[in-house]
Amino acid sequence: MNRPTPAIVSQSAVRRLPRPALILFCVAYVLPGFLGREPWKVDDVGALGAMLELAAGQASWWQPTVLGLPVEEAGPLPYWLGAVFIRALPFLSPDFAARIPFGVLLSLTLAATWYASYQLARQPAALPVAFAFGGEAQPADYARALADAALLALVACLGLAQLSHETSPDLARLACTAMSLLGAARLSHPGASQPWRALPWWFAGVFGLALSGAAGLAALLGAGWLAVLAWRLLHTDADASRDKAYFPVLGLAAAAWLGMAMASQWLDAWNWPDVQATLRAPYWESWGRLLVWFTWPAWPLALWTLWRWRRQWVQAHVALPLWAVLVVVGFSAVSDDRDRTLLLALPALAALAAFALPTLRRSVSALIDWFTLLFFSFCALVIWVIWFAMMTGVPAKPAANVARLAPGFVPEFSFGLFLASALATGAWLWLVGWRVGRHREALWKSLVLPAAGATLCWLLLMTLWLPLLDFGRSYGPISRRIATLVPPGSCVLVDGLTQAQISALRYHGKLELVRTTGGSDARCQGMVVSPDTQATLAERVDLTQWAFKATVRRLTDNKESLLYYQRVGG
Repeated sequence: MNRPTPAIVSQSAVRRLPRPALILFCVAYVLPGFLGREPWKVDDVGALGAMLELAAGQASWWQPTVLGLPVEEAGPLPYWLGAVFIRALPFLSPDFAARIPFGVLLSLTLAATWYASYQLARQPAALPVAFAFGGEAQPADYARALADAALLALVACLGLAQLSHETSPDLARLACTAMSLLGAARLSHPGASQPWRALPWWFAGVFGLALSGAAGLAALLGAGWLAVLAWRLLHTDADASRDKAYFPVLGLAAAAWLGMAMASQWLDAWNWPDVQATLRAPYWESWGRLLVWFTWPAWPLALWTLWRWRRQWVQAHVALPLWAVLVVVGFSAVSDDRDRTLLLALPALAALAAFALPTLRRSVSALIDWFTLLFFSFCALVIWVIWFAMMTGVPAKPAANVARLAPGFVPEFSFGLFLASALATGAWLWLVGWRVGRHREALWKSLVLPAAGATLCWLLLMTLWLPLLDFGRSYGPISRRIATLVPPGSCVLVDGLTQAQISALRYHGKLELVRTTGGSDARCQGMVVSPDTQATLAERVDLTQWAFKATVRRLTDNKESLLYYQRVGG
């Protein structure tokens, strides 16, 4: 017997968010960061190097490599996507061609989160209380309003912006996690025609996670979701026709999960975190801070959902996203890349956050609006002021800070970027007035300003600050400086360099690289060495043939440098 739902929602509160506005909003969030920038360090440019090798036929498609060594992030699927588009679109620059499928993956993440939340909100246990004289929200309208809110909550999460715009395996995992959540939500739907439609999403999600190097995570997610679905099937009154549909579909879903497990064993793609090593590390305080800001503002709403819906934790609309959040947060706590692992929790966390809205008081909703308005307006103002200081030198202090943090950077005015920023700022001001004056009863109203503010600040960073960010976060400047030291037509030995540094030297510097571990190539007249391996360099190279020439530092980071040697003998 289901406990009464805490949601009390009238039909007037589930008014439709205009589809053109929602689509335009998503476009404004997705495109900035994929257009017009250089590959950034570290994962972005490192993945691009592996994709370029695959596209050129220099590596096995089942074992992507960078200069002969396996990639640092396991799982071939993300590299396949980039390499296929690089080969299919030779008339585009390789870095832009590689970003196209990842832009599609981000769009797919947003769409899958919307549809998963819609399916979860259609659950009988999730529907609002029926009024004595009618007027309660209709199921389809209620589910659509909550799905809109979940999408807005996902976009509003502060940790989503940068990592979701990189050409890295993390975005592929994020999309696969959202797709598998959609598959589980469809499997839990009571409609007789729904289960078979869930299988493609379920298959794509679990196998996509396995092929993206997260099979261990996929195994735990799939096991928990299958347990929830089996429990729901056994404890829900259902007619015979629906039982006949559900049992074979759940069997196929379980078979897909087992097939993923077997395939992952063959691929050696489980990638379990080293729990003992991480537990000994004093990172818990920093992880707590990361958890707070990275998932803001979804986490307080999700906690409110768990409190108000505490009698329905075993129901699918709470249990499915809650299990995903618990598993991913647990993985993040013991992972080396805690932020990139935590990224995978955001779709499920956004779905949980949406169910808090039918139970929020008006005072809490107003507090969210005012905090969001002040916070993002202040952030946008800071971005504009610093940009104006870069262009004009006024105010003097911000201009001096930019010159100190990015020595050698010469700002250039771009009318196109300025126009996009001005239009976005104008849209923000209009939206603030619209939010204050209209649609006060809409269920999704509390998340419009957080999502719009996050989108505005991200768009301003990717327009006004884009040249500065390219200068500071790209390996392009240091790679091109090293290329000027290398004799024309000569190859370069590299020792101790990371996957990202090697990829940058090959892409930005147009250099032919050879590892010192493969022996000293007489054709190479230059050598680039990491300071970390300089002490043992004599074990791999005859240093009597080389003379130290320069220490080349990244202009925006004195702690990161490379050593350049010139051949003088042999």
